[in-house]
Amino acid sequence: MDKEQIIRNYFRAWLSPNLEVVQNTFDENAIYSECYGPVYRNKKEIISWFENWNKQGKVIAWPIERLIINGDTSIAEWHFKCNYQGKISEFDGVSIIEFNDQNKIISVKEYQSKSKHYYPIVNKTFNC
Repeated sequence: MDKEQIIRNYFRAWLSPNLEVVQNTFDENAIYSECYGPVYRNKKEIISWFENWNKQGKVIAWPIERLIINGDTSIAEWHFKCNYQGKISEFDGVSIIEFNDQNKIISVKEYQSKSKHYYPIVNKTFNC
């Protein structure tokens, strides 16, 4: 399976949820850094996070808007929407994903942005 398919399958695994895909995607020593602070330091912790999160939440949508793959490093731009503990939330994000030689993910670093954007500079004059 190529890197694009692995990444797309992983994102879809959160919608199902599909633990088997998560188990088959990561290297034993993978590190996953979420965009709001938590870091999971190996495959066992990643699986535990996945299982526990899905007991309390449901991913509603996680489409990949753009995917760039260059060797063993990929960058995915996405929009995330979920219902977690009865609260709907959503945001835009980017993941930097690194693979090893066996096409297992060894690192994910997520970054987020608010999904409601605005344009503050519209017919305004700024004084210094």
